Amino acid sequence: MNFPAAYNCFTIDSEEDFIKHALALFHFQANEIPIYGDYLNALKIDKSAITHWKNIPCLPISIFKTHQIIAKDKLAEIIFRSSGTTGMITSSHHVAEVKLYEESFLNAFEIFYGSPKNFCILALLPAYLEREGSSLVYMADRLIKESNHTESGFYLNQYAELADLLASLRDQKKPTILLGVTFALLDLAEQFPLDFPELIIIETGGMKGRRKEMIREELHQILTTCFKVNTIHSEYGMTELLSQAYSNGNGVFNCPSWMKITIREINDPFAIVNIGQSGGINVIDLANVYSCAFIATQDLGKQKNDDGFEVLGRFDNSDLRGCNLLVQ
Repeated sequence: MNFPAAYNCFTIDSEEDFIKHALALFHFQANEIPIYGDYLNALKIDKSAITHWKNIPCLPISIFKTHQIIAKDKLAEIIFRSSGTTGMITSSHHVAEVKLYEESFLNAFEIFYGSPKNFCILALLPAYLEREGSSLVYMADRLIKESNHTESGFYLNQYAELADLLASLRDQKKPTILLGVTFALLDLAEQFPLDFPELIIIETGGMKGRRKEMIREELHQILTTCFKVNTIHSEYGMTELLSQAYSNGNGVFNCPSWMKITIREINDPFAIVNIGQSGGINVIDLANVYSCAFIATQDLGKQKNDDGFEVLGRFDNSDLRGCNLLVQ
């Protein structure tokens, strides 16, 4: 079953519009996503009583490790898999329509940075490039192609080559974005520091056991010092989602209009805390049409205002994964 053609989350421009889209998607997924429907039934949820997106139950993200979360009568066009250390059970996201993912990350990039064509885009993603099924690599690859700059491309561990290219782009005054996994950005910064104040660095999280964990302020201090930039940007995304939030360097993430977060109580997963209180991060991702749009993550966070949130770390007993392993 295809969702009604009138549904277009990327045009949402108000709270009322978000509520309308969220409720329509909730009722669709309650009926068409078997695992989500079973979860709601186990909770004895009266679906007709749900009248606001904040009251929609969120599916624990760990279920993506044990079940295929996809609509009935749909087949996956692509399967994204989370990263993990040897022997770790990883998550799989069966994406029925990859065009929804492409629309989501391209629209979000445009909102936060403008057209990819305005930048040379460099992706420093070792470990991610060395395995199959990374949604981050898929996104970076498309952004690189959209950038239409001959210098744009992926880098595994060619730090010297990348440093030379960055110096050349700086001298040519070409607007440049460096998207990188945390441990590799640190390696590059420490081995090849570079005075490039116009460079936009977007860290995606991820130590993957390569280096000791550190608080975000410490990480950003090292990177700003080594590259002589004012701020370090960050991306918040994960295998189980089709949308990303971005931070422009102040540690506060903002979502595109089709994505929202709430913070749940640590000891009561169905209670939402007030703005300013910390707890577990729930994500509502309305681009995730044929999977589950309502996800209870294993990240800890704090909502700063209606649109912004901080990531504080992860639950003690949750698996360490490739993205968002930073703690504050």
